[in-house]
Amino acid sequence: MAPSSPESDAVRLPADAHRHARAFQKARDARRSELVEDYVELIGDFIERYGEARQVDIAERLGVAQPTVAKMLKRLADDGLITRRPYRGVFLTDAGRDIAEASRRRHEIVEAFLRSLGVSDEVARNDAEGMEHHVSTETLDAFRRFVEDVSGR
Repeated sequence: MAPSSPESDAVRLPADAHRHARAFQKARDARRSELVEDYVELIGDFIERYGEARQVDIAERLGVAQPTVAKMLKRLADDGLITRRPYRGVFLTDAGRDIAEASRRRHEIVEAFLRSLGVSDEVARNDAEGMEHHVSTETLDAFRRFVEDVSGR
């Protein structure tokens, strides 16, 4: 029996491996931005309702410890997405507001699409949370057009 060479022992990747790698990279990138988008969207919701977002309220709503929120708020501040005021709450910068609004809109479209398929309101709301971060612009536009067609808008 002839000895095998490293080339013959190597696993051969399918021709479309690079396409798959790009898809996995896109999913990893979406997961990284998902947390940021969730935080700024939640902060935006608190500001809209109460005029500011407080660390304690963010922690309670997300079901995480305050030190976890503090670490993320520092990251958001470093990234220029929020500002903090002493003895007050957290506020979105223009860039943070843009991200929050885009995330909220994506969520609304995905949720409306799921409801148009007959998914219950509560399940559609819960399933849309997370899905909104992973759909492409092309898919999101298709969801929006489908909802518009079904609703007759």
